[in-house]
Amino acid sequence: MKQFVVIGCGRFGASVATSLYSLGHDVLAIDKDGEKVQEISELVTHSVQADAIDENTLRTLGIRNFDVAVISIGTDIQASIMGTLIAKELGVETVIAKAQSDLHGKVLRKIGADRVVYPEREMGSRVAHNLVASNILDYIELAQDYSIVEIAPLKSWEGKALIDLRLPTKYGINIMAIKHGKDINISPYAEDIIKEGDVLIVIGNNEDLRKLEKNK
Repeated sequence: MKQFVVIGCGRFGASVATSLYSLGHDVLAIDKDGEKVQEISELVTHSVQADAIDENTLRTLGIRNFDVAVISIGTDIQASIMGTLIAKELGVETVIAKAQSDLHGKVLRKIGADRVVYPEREMGSRVAHNLVASNILDYIELAQDYSIVEIAPLKSWEGKALIDLRLPTKYGINIMAIKHGKDINISPYAEDIIKEGDVLIVIGNNEDLRKLEKNK
C-alpha cells in the first residue's frame, strides 16, 4: 500500500484521489476550496483545506512522508508551479504535475517534476503511449506500478452496467470516466451502461492492467 497526496481536487484531481483510495491506498486530498474538501472527505483517507503554496502548512501536514504527490491545480499556474517546487523541496519521492500548456509543462519539468501530464490532451488523443494490446489506446504512468489507462471495452462488456461487470473485483481496475464520441462522463454511476464505441478511462495496478491486455 502506497501513500499519495493529491493537491487540487478539481475533476482530474478528485478522480485520481478517489480511485486510488478505492484501490486500497492512503490518500490525502488538499484543496484551498473548502467545499471541494468537504465533497471528497468521505472518499479519501484524509482531506484538508490548505493553500498549496504555503510551505509551512504542507510541511506540517507531513507531505514529505508520501510516496507520490499529484499536483492537480486548475488554472492557477503560479500555485501549480509553487506546489510542485515545494513538494520536491520537502522531499516527496515522486511528483506528478498537471500542466495547462507546453510552456507550463516545461517550467514544471525545470523545477523538478518527475512527470508532467496534460489530462485533457492525453485522454483525448492517443499519443501518450502505444501498448501492445489493441484495446489499450493511451496511458499515463501515475507511479511505478500504477497507471491511468484509456481503453476500448471488451466486447463482452458492451450493453452491461458497470455494477454488473464488477471490474474492481474481477480486474482490479476502477473507471474514472467514459467517453462516447465528444461527450465525457466524469465519475460515472454504477448503473451506467457500456456502449459500443465507448472509450473507458481507468486507473489500476500495472500488473492488473497487463492481465486485461490478455483478454482483448
